[in-house]
Amino acid sequence: MIIITISAFLPQFHPPQCPTQVNCKEASQSQLSVLYVSLFLTAIGLGGTRPSVVAFAADQLDISKPKKQATSWNFFNWYYLLLSLASLSALTLVVYIQDRVSWGWGLGIPTIAMVVAFVAFLVGSPLYQKAKPEGSPFVRVAQVIVAAIKKRGVEVPVDDKLLYENKDLDAGISKDGQLVHTNQLRWFDRAAIITQDDTVHLLTNSPKLWQIATVHRVEELKSMIRLLPFVSTGILFVMAYSHQGSFTIMQARTMDRHITKTSSFEIPPASMAVFDVLALIITLALYDRLFVPFASRFTKNPAGITCLQRMGVGFAVNICATLVGSFVEIKRKHVARDHKLIDQPTQIIPISVYWLVPQYTLHGVAQAFYQVGKLEFLYDQSPESMKSTAMALYWIAIGLGQYAGTLMVTLVHKYSADKNGRNWLPDRNINKGRLEYYYMLVTGIQVVNLVYYYICAWFYTYKPLEEVAKSGEDGDLELVVDNNMVVDVINGHEGKEAKDT
Repeated sequence: MIIITISAFLPQFHPPQCPTQVNCKEASQSQLSVLYVSLFLTAIGLGGTRPSVVAFAADQLDISKPKKQATSWNFFNWYYLLLSLASLSALTLVVYIQDRVSWGWGLGIPTIAMVVAFVAFLVGSPLYQKAKPEGSPFVRVAQVIVAAIKKRGVEVPVDDKLLYENKDLDAGISKDGQLVHTNQLRWFDRAAIITQDDTVHLLTNSPKLWQIATVHRVEELKSMIRLLPFVSTGILFVMAYSHQGSFTIMQARTMDRHITKTSSFEIPPASMAVFDVLALIITLALYDRLFVPFASRFTKNPAGITCLQRMGVGFAVNICATLVGSFVEIKRKHVARDHKLIDQPTQIIPISVYWLVPQYTLHGVAQAFYQVGKLEFLYDQSPESMKSTAMALYWIAIGLGQYAGTLMVTLVHKYSADKNGRNWLPDRNINKGRLEYYYMLVTGIQVVNLVYYYICAWFYTYKPLEEVAKSGEDGDLELVVDNNMVVDVINGHEGKEAKDT
């Protein structure tokens, strides 16, 4: 941020301004290098903070316990709400300063804010709960895979109690409880089979971790594998609204952008994204206050609905958003045709830009349900020692979704072109394109993605966690199977339903 701010202030680091947009001087290679270095450092910085901030902040609230589930929903709503408020300030205040004052101050203010945030983080550091590092989870995953491959010819025992467990070895990575054996992905159970070669080392309590793994470590790998299908569904979800920053802006440029009929002020096309963010903020603000109490009356779940249900609602609303977008485009082109403006891409079509608000709003509502539900789900269902890894998968899916959107446009350009080279998404005159077909195609892909998501959710096995009761309780073990029921492992019967879950 400092480098890019300095490059905006000092003229030698950027090309001269060109108000006429004619014969403008391009940036030199050295000037571009400064820009690329700053963007590269930004990517590295975000790669370090974004996966860790959510997991670290959630750890401060100790919301991994089953009795803290309602609190966790509240936390993730607040996190995404604040993230959305930051986006809203960037789309309004920062953009206004960049346009009306200077790019230097437009970049300088976020840089100052980043410095203040970093100082606040350092000052508060002594107050944070900090988990002691217990080694790389990726090494443990590799050890499980290698051990399973080495024992690929060994038959997995029917009785899972014969598999290797060592609670002392796993104590540092299972403070919230041991992961219990599941019957899915049983091929990896080979890593926990005790062979004659392992017995010698186990008798001296010095297991060779590249030859044998505990059930807990095998279940860590299983838990992450079970999350991957849900991560993949997010790629197409993001792809579906990636056009908000391209084609929707192209539509807005051709429409009447006056705030009112009598006002001379026009809404900048890129600022239409404010409606997306506003819808997201309002939905998150009302979610805890209105939706959760209402849904709880029917579901008897203090969180209203489960994470998977919340994500499913987000998918459905996102489908509606692109479907509405196709009908709005049909309306826009119909008005353009009536006024004989199809061949005049620079002329304003007499249709209000507010026709785009419904699809922006629906995309915002969809994100409030899907993205927050996915954050909660990945945090809750990932192994204790791999929370930040799960959060990294969340952001990776968003990045891949943006690339998938680009790939989608490229394929549409290629395969929708006719003999004259005209395709659905022309670069110069969107009026002559078939943007409504593109929206319908994206809608169809999302329907298929929703069916895929439903299948994944139907066969998903929740992470089973064995917990030891705290002092003052009966000291029995509890196996947390799902969000609503606690099972007594010692006595082998269902316990009472957890009211706070």
